[in-house]
Amino acid sequence: MDIREIFALNLRTLRNARGLSQEELAHRANIHRTYISSLERCLYSPTIDMVDGIAQILGVEAFELLISKYGPKTTKSGSDVSSDI
Repeated sequence: MDIREIFALNLRTLRNARGLSQEELAHRANIHRTYISSLERCLYSPTIDMVDGIAQILGVEAFELLISKYGPKTTKSGSDVSSDI
């Protein structure tokens, strides 16, 4: 899973967990609803400032939107890096 897919999955998961629609999240972030939809479908990559702003609205740290919480961390070559940490 690449970083955009991880971000999209975390964004959708956290948004739903907070009971927010795409429209409500977009309103709070002062962006268009279709931008949230595009982020969740991996069509766009957010700026670091956008990641931070969305994280604040969702009540998490920005890095939490960028880390995979689903399965072991692997490199592109497929080696498990979680044992190295």
